[in-house]
Amino acid sequence: MDEIVKIISDIKNGNIKPIYFLMGEEPYYIDKLTEYIEDNVLSEEEKGFNQMVLYGRDVTVEDIVGNAKRYPMMADRQVVIVKEAQELSRTIDKLESYAENPQPTTVLVIAYKYKTLDKRKKLTKTIEKNGLLFESKKLYENQVAAWISRVLKPKDYSIEPKAAAMLVEFLGTDLSRISNELDKLQIILPKGMVINPNHIETNIGFSKDFNQFEFRKAIGDRNELQSYRIAQHFSQNKKEYPIVLTIGMVFGFFSSILQYHGLKDKSPNNVIKVLNIRPYFLKDYDVALKNYPMKKVSSIVAKLREIDVKSKGVGANQLNDEDLYKELLTTIFAK
Repeated sequence: MDEIVKIISDIKNGNIKPIYFLMGEEPYYIDKLTEYIEDNVLSEEEKGFNQMVLYGRDVTVEDIVGNAKRYPMMADRQVVIVKEAQELSRTIDKLESYAENPQPTTVLVIAYKYKTLDKRKKLTKTIEKNGLLFESKKLYENQVAAWISRVLKPKDYSIEPKAAAMLVEFLGTDLSRISNELDKLQIILPKGMVINPNHIETNIGFSKDFNQFEFRKAIGDRNELQSYRIAQHFSQNKKEYPIVLTIGMVFGFFSSILQYHGLKDKSPNNVIKVLNIRPYFLKDYDVALKNYPMKKVSSIVAKLREIDVKSKGVGANQLNDEDLYKELLTTIFAK
């Protein structure tokens, strides 16, 4: 995120590169940088003759180079943007000769999403030398909640940990989708508001009581009644809560508890680091550690492997989701 801020700051200050090659698995920042250049490098009057948007599926590298070599009309520079440039991955090396001697009055933006250039190749090194090469990497799931807080802070909003966890649970690491939902909340809620789980449930549609986050917590707390209630909700809403994903989540939770039991250093910082969890969730793992002895956790993990196979339809054609959830919870809560 700091790199993004610096790139935008340089553009604002007139330090504009002739080539911006934006690549990587996370499309959010590629889109944001492309959008910023598209909106801000040229004035509205200049854009008509001097800004061109191309799409990788419709052009060749030769077409791009031909447009990039043109001179601007009644302006200091022109902007050529190539969106969905990953469609040109087989021929992108042909850009090398242009990258060696880019047109100084052209700003060429290559939005190369979901892929990266081979950093050993000459094209990559040439772009780094004569332009700007930016790699947008996917965030790990345990980094997204902090990212949400950072995005909201300059806009005068904050968010409760549970509300952030709900967004991550339902939207995963897709920053574009999360950003869109946050934008909706900012339209509805006044500045200075602390976004809480009720806001998420009311305005986005995620239940604060019946979700995988609460299911895991209920199991960790050995709250049998709440666990069965949530499981019933899941079995009645299969599309929203695929049982394969739920079992995978429970398996991961107990695998982490098993690992927690085996740690010699159970200090909070070490547990958070080794288990790769957000600090907010540490108390849930502490409770589960007390509720489930190591021997019990080992037997649960072994049984979960069997249930996982059944959930995928192997050797359990007669079992529906409700039956599988009953087997799952019976295993977990058995004395």
